[in-house]
Amino acid sequence: MAVAAGSRVPVEERLFSLVLALLATEAGLTKAEILSTVQGYRQRYRASGDNANLERQFERDKDDIRELGVPLETLESPGEPGNNQNLRYRIPRGDYELPSDISFSPEETTLLNLAAMVWREGSISGESRRAILKLRSLGVVTDEPVIGYAPRLRVRDVAFEPLTAALDKHVIVRFGYLKPGEQDARTRTVAPIALIQREGRWILHGEDQDAGGTRNFLLRRIVSPISTTNTRYPAFPESATESAKAELDKIWESRAAIVEVIPGSDAATRLSKRADTGIDGDTLTLHYSDADLLADELAGFGPEVLVLGPESLRGAVRDRLLRTEADHG
Repeated sequence: MAVAAGSRVPVEERLFSLVLALLATEAGLTKAEILSTVQGYRQRYRASGDNANLERQFERDKDDIRELGVPLETLESPGEPGNNQNLRYRIPRGDYELPSDISFSPEETTLLNLAAMVWREGSISGESRRAILKLRSLGVVTDEPVIGYAPRLRVRDVAFEPLTAALDKHVIVRFGYLKPGEQDARTRTVAPIALIQREGRWILHGEDQDAGGTRNFLLRRIVSPISTTNTRYPAFPESATESAKAELDKIWESRAAIVEVIPGSDAATRLSKRADTGIDGDTLTLHYSDADLLADELAGFGPEVLVLGPESLRGAVRDRLLRTEADHG
């Protein structure tokens, strides 16, 4: 079944529907059951056709929800161990829900209700309700109703959805990309390979058609709408995504910042939770992938942070503080 461009389901709703479906089952759902029933997949599922692109999307979605801390389990079919086609997926409620001994005061509940007001509606969408009914027809029954919120605030960059569409269709894209320190954006022509989340930010890994090699592009630095071309390219192997992740892991491991924070400060509270290789008194060691992003963050703490090294990062933070002083007198 072809899906019109205007009927594409937002990524957030697809992930929400997937989590909802996997919470609703004790025995788990097979990949075919998920793709044929869950909102965001079923619109493009072909009962007797090629669903390779949809299966790859499901694999990316599994990584996404696991990175969000959702305990997604994979279960083998009892009668067919080792058969990947009959693997079942579920989210155990006991590991996902709040412990029974945690409760909220009236004041805390009020704050949660206020936070909920930034979301669009107080229940799951009609499409998601229909997906649950379809799952119940398969024998999946929930013990209690699951109430959620459909988001109005986007948790991803604007470029995410058009890049996802380009990935699915294997078409080359163009966009304006502004690197740190440059005044003008450069047009990049890229064959998307994968969208990867690192340190809470999304990165496009793709083959730069002008540079003649693979490059990583931070989505927040894309400063123009994504334009798609009519040029298609062959699907890259799954190993290309794994290689990109390994490359980013290697960069992260190789870069470490040493910072000193004022005890009890906002910087101490926030950065100590991210200290990667240990804390020595008020000195923290932080691994990072992008020096400019870290410099922006550290400069935002003002005098609460002193960068001890490396010198290039120390200079970048100093430049930002001096620029702020000059801008504000």
